[in-house]
Amino acid sequence: MFDIIIVGAGPIGMTVGIEAKKKGLSCLIIEKGMLVNTVYRFPTNMTFFSTSKLLEIGEVPFISHQDKPTRREALEYFRRVQEAWQLDIRYYECVEDVTGEPGDFKITTDASTYAARHVVIATGFYDYPHLMHVPGEDLPKVKHFYDEPHPYVGQKVAVIGAANSGCDVALELYHKGAGVTMIVREGEIGRRVKYWIKPNIENRIKEGSITAHFNSTVQEIGEKTITFNTPDGQKTIENDFVLAMTGYEPDFSFLKKIGIEKEETGLQMLIYNDDTHLSTVPGIYLAGVVCGGMKTNKFFIENAKDHAEKIVGDIIGNAKNASV
Repeated sequence: MFDIIIVGAGPIGMTVGIEAKKKGLSCLIIEKGMLVNTVYRFPTNMTFFSTSKLLEIGEVPFISHQDKPTRREALEYFRRVQEAWQLDIRYYECVEDVTGEPGDFKITTDASTYAARHVVIATGFYDYPHLMHVPGEDLPKVKHFYDEPHPYVGQKVAVIGAANSGCDVALELYHKGAGVTMIVREGEIGRRVKYWIKPNIENRIKEGSITAHFNSTVQEIGEKTITFNTPDGQKTIENDFVLAMTGYEPDFSFLKKIGIEKEETGLQMLIYNDDTHLSTVPGIYLAGVVCGGMKTNKFFIENAKDHAEKIVGDIIGNAKNASV
């Protein structure tokens, strides 16, 4: 029987584990992939928007070569955090269900069954792409995750979306010699695009180095073509690859299965107590970016670290009240 079982070994799941350990609570983290699985799946050459100082967790210093750390540096940093705190993590084990009640939860995975007094869901959203639901989206040429530019050298690539990831991908592919066409549902480049990226992508579009179709939506993807609607009518162009940077969403089916409620309209943010991060299921807490539902830009590592103190503080407070 663990005091806390955390689902997800990302930076915030680790932060909750560290806080639990500090307070003397027994804790197990279960992760369906590898340590900080989301960070690993970021583009190979990615640089964080945040500084290394803001990404620090567990009082372990994060020293990077530049002010803004790279993905590679972050992976090494979080490995060292795990090493420093000796967190108990079960990797490559997927949680399938959570049943029971506060003080006696049963956590079922694809490999075993565990018992816990409290459960923390820190599953993020990055593993579940927001699909376009168009014919051909399941073709091998369509990617919802981007790793590096080399496979696309000399290829005709359609980049879907113009938020930070879409603009980063379009620019990197252009600089490596790909023929880039952006298909953007909105009428302009995203307003939240990084300040050093936005003028760059806009200038590349203006000079014609990157073709952009605004107010446009994909209709169908073929083996060697892509068809989309524009304000000037439907267009079909030659295409080798589609990189759908359409965003991501939490695993709503899993959350619904274990009873966690969300707003049914708008951004479908999860319903929880902001002071304690207790979900609509007694004894089950929410931590990290998953709390934002479809508002995936609400929480980041730097502004979600306090979730750990709120959660562990509530668990300890409830235990003290119960013993009085």
